[in-house]
Amino acid sequence: MTGRTTGKAPLVVVGDALLDRDLSGSADRLAPDAPVPVVAECAERVRPGGAALAAYLAARDGRDVTLITGMGDDPAGRALRELLDPWLTMIPLPLTGTLPEKTRVLAQERPVVRLDRGGGRVREATDEARAALRSARAVLVSDYGRGAADALRDVLAERPPLVWDPHPRGGPPVPGTRLATPAEKEALGFAPRDGRPGGGLNAAAHNAAALVRDWRVAAVTVTLGSRGALLSYGEHPLLVPAPAAHHGDSCGAGDRFAATAAGLLADGALVGEAVEGAVGAATAFVAAGGAGALPPAEDGPEAAGPPDTDDPLALAARVRAQHGTVVAAGGCFDLLHAGHVGLLQAARRLGDCLVVCVNSDASVRRRKGDGRPVNPLADRVRVLRALACVDAVAVFDEDTPERLLGDLRPDVWVKGGDYAGADLPEAGLLQEWGGQAVLLPYLDGRSSTALMARAAEGVR
Repeated sequence: MTGRTTGKAPLVVVGDALLDRDLSGSADRLAPDAPVPVVAECAERVRPGGAALAAYLAARDGRDVTLITGMGDDPAGRALRELLDPWLTMIPLPLTGTLPEKTRVLAQERPVVRLDRGGGRVREATDEARAALRSARAVLVSDYGRGAADALRDVLAERPPLVWDPHPRGGPPVPGTRLATPAEKEALGFAPRDGRPGGGLNAAAHNAAALVRDWRVAAVTVTLGSRGALLSYGEHPLLVPAPAAHHGDSCGAGDRFAATAAGLLADGALVGEAVEGAVGAATAFVAAGGAGALPPAEDGPEAAGPPDTDDPLALAARVRAQHGTVVAAGGCFDLLHAGHVGLLQAARRLGDCLVVCVNSDASVRRRKGDGRPVNPLADRVRVLRALACVDAVAVFDEDTPERLLGDLRPDVWVKGGDYAGADLPEAGLLQEWGGQAVLLPYLDGRSSTALMARAAEGVR
């Protein structure tokens, strides 16, 4: 693999690779010889699984990734090598047996049965793997219980990893690990004898705190699926809710969570920030269809387009390349209210992505006068980015967003209905590239100015 300079920290992933296969078809009848569905016209697709999926996702994020994993010369191993070779550097560990394979049979995109074969386990560590770990700046352990982490446990203990994603068949994280990421059922199984059963937040908080103490790690986050994740440092847990509830295919969501958290920590984020980013990434991953909906790995990085990013220009370019519709909306968004939210939700429904163009603090002052904005730019951007309907935020410092729009070239430009009866200054600009400026109605009586007036009246 050719290294890419992206400004993101490199990552070493240690763990157990799998080869995943989906056989997808349709089922509209039962077999004549048994009461089982007949899945017809199956299309086959193979992809990285286990630690290989976590490493592949980190590489798709634009990182230089090294994967240390068990690998043999069996057909499954050769197929996985071919998938991963364009994306990352692999350091193989010798296997006893063949690479594990997991095959899902799906009908109407829903799993019907899973078939497993290949019981290979890592036999021993190698000098090359030990040297790579000792020189690594950031390490993610993706332990699927097939021996890779155990074979290198002594080296991992010397420099504890940033993230350890455990498996019931594997061992505990090494003491000093910065963040361990068990799922809810895994946390209950790992917890000491006083582990608290049940699916509520109380049980998750109790088990997470117990694991912080028992494992002697800095933090444990229990992933809760569509509810988000619960982060504990030993007491007073932090709940990070999912930005939206999605009920799509969750296959690979744990690997997406761990890869994102490890990458953010490697880039210097705090643990809480990393968990928040990982929850958002895992939620979007499930919404997009999970591991089964990933672009083909064999296409390689050159065909992948820009990595997932908050960069509005890259987002707009990617959506246009996929023949989608880019929507942009603009404003100060000083005191975000129900009128703003309704406008942005309606704007997002007009296309395939929504970029919000927001005035800088200096631009707001020129438009609104001294005393505005009430909320500084960083706060306004953070609130906007937290909305599920907003895909990216772009800032402009001029009095109007015309220069920014010229760079974005959206297909649709949205303004609130309080501009009704007036000319939209951006309408002519949009016509230059075939775009359209539209007005959407605000909720009646909602405005930042009215909110400020009511607040001031309440103080008096």
